Amino acid sequence: MNKQYKSYKNLIAGKLCEAIDKEQIEVICPSDGEVFAYIPKSSTRDIDLAVKAARHAYDKGEWGKMSAMERGRILLKFSILIEKHKSELAMLESRDTGKILSQAEADITALARYFEFYAGAADKIYGNTIPIKGNFLTLTLREPHGVVGGIIPWNYPAQIFGRVVGAALAMGNSVVIKPAEDACLSVLRLGELAVSAGLPAGALNIVSGTGEEAGSALTKHSQVDFFSFTGSPITGSLVQQAAALNQRGVTLELGGKSAQIIFADADLEKALPVIINAIIQNSGQTCSAGSRVLIEQSIYAEFSKKLAEKFAKLKAGPHDANLDLGPLISKKQLNIVKNFISQAEKENIELLAKGEIIDNAPEKGNYIAPALYGNVPPNSDLAQKEIFGPILCAFPFRDEEHAIRLANNSEFGLVGAVWTSDGARQMRMAKAIRAGQVYINSYGAGGGIELPFGGFKKSGHGREKGIEGLYEMSTTKTIIINHEN
Repeated sequence: MNKQYKSYKNLIAGKLCEAIDKEQIEVICPSDGEVFAYIPKSSTRDIDLAVKAARHAYDKGEWGKMSAMERGRILLKFSILIEKHKSELAMLESRDTGKILSQAEADITALARYFEFYAGAADKIYGNTIPIKGNFLTLTLREPHGVVGGIIPWNYPAQIFGRVVGAALAMGNSVVIKPAEDACLSVLRLGELAVSAGLPAGALNIVSGTGEEAGSALTKHSQVDFFSFTGSPITGSLVQQAAALNQRGVTLELGGKSAQIIFADADLEKALPVIINAIIQNSGQTCSAGSRVLIEQSIYAEFSKKLAEKFAKLKAGPHDANLDLGPLISKKQLNIVKNFISQAEKENIELLAKGEIIDNAPEKGNYIAPALYGNVPPNSDLAQKEIFGPILCAFPFRDEEHAIRLANNSEFGLVGAVWTSDGARQMRMAKAIRAGQVYINSYGAGGGIELPFGGFKKSGHGREKGIEGLYEMSTTKTIIINHEN
């Protein structure tokens, strides 16, 4: 090991620690392919220690006895600490993931807002009374699951940490997080800040390692009461199967192939930058990326030309160059995207425009030029599969019915958008699109902390963010009191 690189540590039972076996994983910067840090390569034993710490914190420790008001105050301190360390966290997130610095800064702002939001909401989740026949008083309570296990991905480690951990802790659960080994430095640093914020020992545990070992051990652990997973549909199925062995519930957010529908009466100039940003944000490595654009036939030629002109000017480069987009996360992901491009070439799918990689980009970086394809066959792999790269597919539609059919012609259903000035059409389309979120004349909402988020079909199930996220991290208990004399 080269000692000049920082070695990050797990957080277990309130203490920062190496993996039991002392093994480590190299952290490679996507911009230049160079190692710049190390993280613990944790084993089943490390996961077991973390789960036991979380179990103790919930069942017998200070965290399990704490009032909702006190929990909220700690989460607010955590939010303030995140804001204080915003520059440090953003630079770490940018270098680790390859995303441009301005995007990383926006992510940390959203992260702080998650904990601010859930701090305020912690003591505002109420039960109900239910009138029933007879001399009974019936009450419902919202109670935490107990120990929540979370597996978070490499594309938005800080933001997804906020939406999972913020909601889980606000409801009073204790948490064990296994971040992705490809990018998790911000999450491990947040473990250090959580201790400084006053989180009791065991309330939050963070254990890095591979999905095959540490991730698998967490999902199979009999002492974990509920799981949250964000990632691919294939891995999501494995997580759900593992949780089912212990009859545990799971929230799954598994990606998308989201469509933006452009009608001729839309404000095209307003739509253009939004559509482009929705596919190049984080270099297209976003579950909710707007990777399909459906354009009304009468304006298809005009609008696709305008899109092409914008695409041709896009530039990819190192994360700290803060261009339009940075590198992809890894050589593996780079090859996946390149394979889609090769397939498109074999099928003679029309390439309308391509951005560029700047000349001085490091040779070992994982760069791909953003590309716009036109008249894409709706059933082609390019239009159907989640590429997770800055590749936008455009195709025309005839009318509303055709647009809805094309938009719903996907195994995913995470996000959609409709661009039109017709108010009645806006609602017709929003109701007809099979997606968890539908935007009208916009796309994305600055992290959308307050907005319920989740998918239909293979995009997963359950809802995160907002108050719905608190409901997801809790369960209902019904109490029936017989008050007959």
